[in-house]
Amino acid sequence: MIFVKTRSESSLILNLTLTMKKSIFPLILLFAVSLLAVFQPAVPSTLVTEGINSGDVAWMLTATALVLLMTPGLAYFYGGMIDTKNIISTMLQSFIAMGVISIIWIVVGFSLAFGDSIGGVVGDPTTFFMFKNVLDGKPWSLAPTIPLVLFAFFQLKFAIITPALITGTFAERINFKSYVLFLILFSLLIYAPLAHWTWHPDGFLFKLGVLDFAGGTVVHMSAGFAALAASIYLRNKSVKKSIAPANIPFVLLGTGLLWFGWFGFNAGSALSAGVLAATAFATTNTASAAAGLCWVLFDSARGKKPSALGFCIGAVVGLVAITPAAGFVTIPSAIFIGTVASLVSNIVVHWKSTTALEDTLDVFPCHGVGGAVGMLMTAFLANTAVNSANTTGNGLFFRETTLFKAHLIALVVVIAFAFFGSLLLLKITDLISPLKVSAEEQEIGSDLSQHGEVAKA
Repeated sequence: MIFVKTRSESSLILNLTLTMKKSIFPLILLFAVSLLAVFQPAVPSTLVTEGINSGDVAWMLTATALVLLMTPGLAYFYGGMIDTKNIISTMLQSFIAMGVISIIWIVVGFSLAFGDSIGGVVGDPTTFFMFKNVLDGKPWSLAPTIPLVLFAFFQLKFAIITPALITGTFAERINFKSYVLFLILFSLLIYAPLAHWTWHPDGFLFKLGVLDFAGGTVVHMSAGFAALAASIYLRNKSVKKSIAPANIPFVLLGTGLLWFGWFGFNAGSALSAGVLAATAFATTNTASAAAGLCWVLFDSARGKKPSALGFCIGAVVGLVAITPAAGFVTIPSAIFIGTVASLVSNIVVHWKSTTALEDTLDVFPCHGVGGAVGMLMTAFLANTAVNSANTTGNGLFFRETTLFKAHLIALVVVIAFAFFGSLLLLKITDLISPLKVSAEEQEIGSDLSQHGEVAKA
């Protein structure tokens, strides 16, 4: 498809370009951080090699790269589902997260998530400020066979993709500069505390006994309920626009990259190369397969044709749902988890289409609801025989209630924090820099209005 601009469109684009304000502050800020890096170089004293296992290091380097690949995969996944005139903008929203969050993580993000605990709520921002004590730090207590720097960069990839997931909600409708500001605020004030609560040994959800193997609460529920907040805050009360996917092969490619990268996401969360990683690998593939099949079969049962888009969405929902459970449930249990999550998310997608919620690419039904279902399924089907690190107990199916009660509490806390916290951050961002693009900008598309670029094929 080739864009052909009319005279009125060309005039409008020229006017938008002429009225675009210069933005020097972000450049000054990056330059200040760069200077700080010169004076805070975090030179190591003695590198720790004792206890480091080369096999585990090799696997975790691979897993870290696989998780990073998920973000370009997400870009293709979202980009294929959006209107042609917004493909570049939508895809760039994922790619820019790779740049922005990588720098923030070095400066203070890793400290907030994994620094010395302050009341079980957040990490001390000075613990690893500018990555001091990382190259020469002792391995993370739950990952004793890999260097701390590798653990830090593995976790960085999770921090990158989480806010990128939210972009499917406001694709086509958000000012790019405002998005970057929201990205930063969300990472520091929502993602980092949730990571600390759930994955730090002193985090209050960790102490409560909550099991989240690879990010059902930290990644998917946080992104999903932030998406719900955005779909409410940014909704157009008068018009709800439907979108025809621009490039379904892009969606297929994105799904393949996500599915492939998810093996690093889940199996890598074993933090070593062993049986647990293999188990998480197997449950991940199984749940995704079941969910993709369930989505198209459920559509068929409702009189719809089995579609490529349907299978792709279902497969991703399965990956989302198995994420918290991957290292805590058996492989057959993953079939049940994928099927149930796909069914529930499909129903919520259908329900959402009848409401005024404007969640462009169904981030809330797929990630918010899918993550919540996965969290509950973990509490229902987890078994200590799969993972000895599970000291909370077996799931409700095995007639134990401790784990299920802990997860119900966490479910309420995480939903409330992610939803209301994100709603507040959206309001703050909007006050600083208007979130919504104008009607004129939306008409010509974000690719041209926000970036001065156009996709041609």
